[in-house]
Amino acid sequence: MDPAKIRELLERVREGEASVDDAQEALKRLPFADLGYAVVDHHRALRQGVPEVILGDGKTSEQIAGISQELARTGQNVLVTRLDPAKADEVLPQIPGMRYAALARIATLEQAPIPDLGSVTLVSAGTSDLPVAEECGETMRMLGVRAERIYDVGVAGIHRLLHKRDVLERASIVIVVAGMEGALASVVGGLVEVPVIAVPTSVGYGASFRGLAALLGMLTSCASGVTVVNIDNGFGAAFAAARILRRK
Repeated sequence: MDPAKIRELLERVREGEASVDDAQEALKRLPFADLGYAVVDHHRALRQGVPEVILGDGKTSEQIAGISQELARTGQNVLVTRLDPAKADEVLPQIPGMRYAALARIATLEQAPIPDLGSVTLVSAGTSDLPVAEECGETMRMLGVRAERIYDVGVAGIHRLLHKRDVLERASIVIVVAGMEGALASVVGGLVEVPVIAVPTSVGYGASFRGLAALLGMLTSCASGVTVVNIDNGFGAAFAAARILRRK
């Protein structure tokens, strides 16, 4: 239950539209609901401003649907990450109104208003990085962050990035998604004065070590102050951006 729902309930009690017993019943299942296989945190939105997010990877379709239904029951928005197409085909029919973004591997159900926190510029090095970039973009959409996308502008053809320099210069935050050696984050970090969040991806050949080379390159960036999240963690970058914008 989010802060708006709590306030609405308390206002109804004050106006005599709901009894104390009604309110007690509504609050009974807070702060969590024990489903046996999962303990759903209904206070997450009160503490962090965003409902609990469901990681689809490692869960059965029945578990994903059950947790989604519990969140939806209280009027919260639902965000499921790392949901493969086969599980999505089983989950979506059980959650009316839920939709699936295949490239991002994200399922969403929108019930509560989504705030407008502002916009960020989302940059990806290559087309192979798009699944991680879109995970970031779709997550930000559910958090109330608009994304201005600049895709396929890796350092192998740096003129493509410089062609978009005016977009970078008006950004409030830049998220850079890149694999291989991860050099794009350093380049962008040297062009802008705003926060840069770097996302290493597991894209690359041989000694890229499934994203480790990009991760280490971003961590040792010669551009000062670049923030780095984990490999393929577009979701984490989206949340970091939202936290910054929410405080602003």
